[in-house]
Amino acid sequence: MGSAVFGALQVISSFSLLQSTIKIPQLVCEAKKRGYSALALTDLNVMYGAIDFYHECLAAGIKPIVGLTLELGADDQLLLLAKNEHGYQNLMRISTRKMLALAKGEKTLKIDDKKELQDLAIIVPPQKNYVVTAVSNGQLSNAMKYLKKLCEIVGDPQNVFIGISLEMETALYSTLNKLAEESQLKTIAVEPVNYLNQSDYFELQVLEAIKSGNQLSSEQLRAASKVKGPSWLQPVPELKIAYQQRDLQRPLSVMQKLCREIDLKLHFSAPQLPHFKTFGDKNPQQFLRELCEKGLAKRLKGTDEKKAAAYQKRLDYELNVIHRMGFDDYFLIVWDVTNYAHQAKIITGPGRGSAAGSLVAYSLFITDVDPLHYDLLFERFLNEERAQMPDIDLDIPDNRRQQIIEYVHQRYGTDHMAQIITFGTLGAKQVLRDVGRVLGVPQFEMNVWSKAIPATLHITLVDAYKNSPRLRDLVADSEKNRLLFKTAHSLEGLPRHFSIHAAGIILSDKNLVDVVPLQVGNDEIRLTQFTKDTVEELGLLKIDFLGLRNLSILDNATKLVQNGYGQVLDVHKISLDDVETLKLFQKADTTGVFQFESAGIKNVLRRLQPKSFEDIAAVNALYRPGPMENIDHFIRRRHGIEQSIYPAESLKPILEKTYGILVYQEQVMQVASAMGGFTLGQADILRRAMSKKKGAVIEQMKTQFVSGAEEKGFTADAAEQVYAYIEKFAGYGFNRSHAVAYTKMAFQLAYIKCHYPAAFFAAVLNTVIGNNGKMKDYLLEAKQHNVKIHAPDVNESQLLFILRKHHIYFGLQNIKTIRSDFAKHIISERHLHGKFRNFQSFLQRIDNRYLKKEYLEALIYAGAFDGMTQNRATLLKNLPKMLSNIELSGSNIELFEALAPRYDAFTEIGLEERLRNEEKYLGVYLSAHPVEEFSSLVTPQKVTVISRIQEQEKPIHLLVYIKKIKVIRTKKGQQMAFITGEDQTGQIDITVFSDLFKKAANMLEEKRVMLVSGESEQTKRGLQVIARQIIPASEIQQKPHNVYYVRVPKGTARSVQQKLLKLMLQYHGETPVILFEENAAKKMMLHRRYWLKNDPKVIVALSNLLGQENVVLKNENK
Repeated sequence: MGSAVFGALQVISSFSLLQSTIKIPQLVCEAKKRGYSALALTDLNVMYGAIDFYHECLAAGIKPIVGLTLELGADDQLLLLAKNEHGYQNLMRISTRKMLALAKGEKTLKIDDKKELQDLAIIVPPQKNYVVTAVSNGQLSNAMKYLKKLCEIVGDPQNVFIGISLEMETALYSTLNKLAEESQLKTIAVEPVNYLNQSDYFELQVLEAIKSGNQLSSEQLRAASKVKGPSWLQPVPELKIAYQQRDLQRPLSVMQKLCREIDLKLHFSAPQLPHFKTFGDKNPQQFLRELCEKGLAKRLKGTDEKKAAAYQKRLDYELNVIHRMGFDDYFLIVWDVTNYAHQAKIITGPGRGSAAGSLVAYSLFITDVDPLHYDLLFERFLNEERAQMPDIDLDIPDNRRQQIIEYVHQRYGTDHMAQIITFGTLGAKQVLRDVGRVLGVPQFEMNVWSKAIPATLHITLVDAYKNSPRLRDLVADSEKNRLLFKTAHSLEGLPRHFSIHAAGIILSDKNLVDVVPLQVGNDEIRLTQFTKDTVEELGLLKIDFLGLRNLSILDNATKLVQNGYGQVLDVHKISLDDVETLKLFQKADTTGVFQFESAGIKNVLRRLQPKSFEDIAAVNALYRPGPMENIDHFIRRRHGIEQSIYPAESLKPILEKTYGILVYQEQVMQVASAMGGFTLGQADILRRAMSKKKGAVIEQMKTQFVSGAEEKGFTADAAEQVYAYIEKFAGYGFNRSHAVAYTKMAFQLAYIKCHYPAAFFAAVLNTVIGNNGKMKDYLLEAKQHNVKIHAPDVNESQLLFILRKHHIYFGLQNIKTIRSDFAKHIISERHLHGKFRNFQSFLQRIDNRYLKKEYLEALIYAGAFDGMTQNRATLLKNLPKMLSNIELSGSNIELFEALAPRYDAFTEIGLEERLRNEEKYLGVYLSAHPVEEFSSLVTPQKVTVISRIQEQEKPIHLLVYIKKIKVIRTKKGQQMAFITGEDQTGQIDITVFSDLFKKAANMLEEKRVMLVSGESEQTKRGLQVIARQIIPASEIQQKPHNVYYVRVPKGTARSVQQKLLKLMLQYHGETPVILFEENAAKKMMLHRRYWLKNDPKVIVALSNLLGQENVVLKNENK
């Protein structure tokens, strides 16, 4: 870079959390524009951004200088710059040591290891250093001692410099220059940079106030647009002139010389796998084969020789590939973790991603999907022609994940295992709240700002401003509001705090600090200072342990089956052809079932009526952006309404399961192999090129495909047509291995829901404690599955939901205001001394510290004493004198019983008060809700509940209990009403406009159940319903339930079937249709979109098309 090199040697970026407004990409871009040829990153104590900074600089043609602003103590910092890669490694050690010390509460750090300071340039910075402070205070001898000691530690004074800046007063510079000469040191030009532009100083003040929790003063706010700060990235030409004007050319030349000398070249190595210590004298290859052979023998127990030979051939092939690629240790490491999990009775998932395509993984019990049975491809997972690390992610119950992390930490040690850092950033709502607080905006006003941001994931302030008229109005409302928004926009996206990556850990054969700087995470387990992409770039092995709520449900439900039903259920042996479970998917009864809970996927299930596990897996793969466009074709082909078309007859075996539609990535690979003669490795490269739309590779491989197809006897035209076909759908294909594995988990959950519903719902409910909306949904579902739900019971309940004889009991910890230690005390007392005989017995035996009115009222209202003699009202009314009795008798049991007052009996509290307090203390309505009385009078498919309004097609129908009616007059003088309605799952605002109000006014009463029909709409105040019809629930008549039975005789022409479809769409109505196809010998309830009107014309039309004997309209209620 020649003699003209010019560098900024102390730059603090936003990775010095909340202490700089600088983002690294903008820093490098502006440095280039402003004439810098060298640039340092010297964040405070940490190296979070070092690698990103290094790459950005190289890409911009700037020399990267990685450094550290190191805090030795209060107002004592040193600036350390790595001169080469060895110096960089020393920086990592120093940063690690500093961060570990801070975690212990040690605010000072000694640097006394000469080796640790080798290949580092050490600069006394012009700010926040002991020397500068001592000189400013006239303590020159102290400053000299400090410099002398520093030089002794470093060993080579040529590597120690005294920084000066343009902000220094001439007297201070002169004294420092004199000190430097006496210490045989050099002064060096250092301009501290905390923000890019002078005008960014106000944003930095706001950021620092966010960090400190302070507010800016009114003077600071008034000066916001005028204030200019000194610590900005000044253009090089201006700096040169300024240094010349102050006769500071010498420190400037020292800076330029140091920049020329620094030569940092980082080497990014190939993955360095930790060596797995095998048992005995076997090497990793031998030990891996031994484990696989034993595991496969268990998997294939009772299998015939021919089938076993096919598995052995595949196993040999995979093991050979794994060994040639050098991954024996990797598989053993993952096996070791999985093996520990199984020994510790920790359930693991069936597989995740392409790893489920490996027979080695299946034989090691890392996965639980048979890749040969499901036609899964090893090459999709590991491919010699695409040299990449294998990636096996393990799914663990979220309540057991930490146990796995601790095992790996213990197994490999602190120096070789760490978790991975991630950063929480200032998102749109967060940054508005933070800036608003600093500017002194009241909380209620900030709530208005927050509500003005659309509820879109990862929305930016710019997009929010475009899409939210309310936000635009707020910004325009005042000068202060404009300042708030402008400042928030400037700070948006900056890192606010660090946290721990939800899944990843890293392992290394080397001491980790030689590869990556570290700090302390949770439970003394170290945390990398680099994020996941960077640690992988450095060649470290990353393994993801993902905590899955649904695995926790599966694990807990299995245990509850044993405890509540007295049966041992092995989920691994569940038949994936179970008829009842398939029916559950056909009914879309999949609330609580992993990956099949959304309204959209339920709709697909109802329409498809899956007849096999394969169909369900296909739905899982198709219900994603992109593949969704094939769903209608898939369903029509599944029902025979649309013909399955294959691009070539020879490809039918590959595409038949998915009705001629490319659903899976593996099908792309199989087609390329079967027709184009590709190896599966080459086919995987083609798949990746097509999914990433790499035009040059696609065109190059097309030639190879056509040539290979011609060698197999296909014409060039046919080959080109097939190639165009797979290119079109390759980008939409989903990983079949992942789809099969996750669908298996879903099927296991659905099986338990189907056969052991009480265990299923108890397990699901335990995962949504605190989420009242979800809990209401699941409790309603449980009741619909005839599961009996009991209130908490001091004589039956545990902390969480449990089963007793197929009945679910609320946990004591579910009761709001009941502390965990009180709930545990009740359970402990019951276990030690037996059940509580009555309320007095309970009061007598419970520790006095828990005998508080608010605790006992919560228990009573929650129903925890319903199993005893007195009702809730009686206990509540008598509670004060019962507590007084305890206070008088102290711990004397005989005196307590002698003084025990008689109960005054009271009529039980009304249902409305009962429900209100159940929701207050349990979060749900547990006693029979008023709407439940009328639930049987309406068709379930028509009526929804409040929590699921947004899932329903218009119009919606609700059974609601009217809590409040507010009648107003419109500008035209007409009356209308706003109603607050409620059901078991929540509340909703209902608007009744004047036309409807005239008809319904006499019916509308509070505390009455009504059937409301209308449309939902989202308003600023939330979701509401616009009523179009209102009927009192008490006036609903049980309507006759008619059903059409339609038979399609054998040999019916396809043209007739097409006419039948058109007829159904023409006469669409509300009467269900059951279709019987004689060809396929199958009967099915058609989706609602194919239901018909209850009209004689329909009977005539169907009879003319299919024959009178094939059409019947039956009344199912007779």
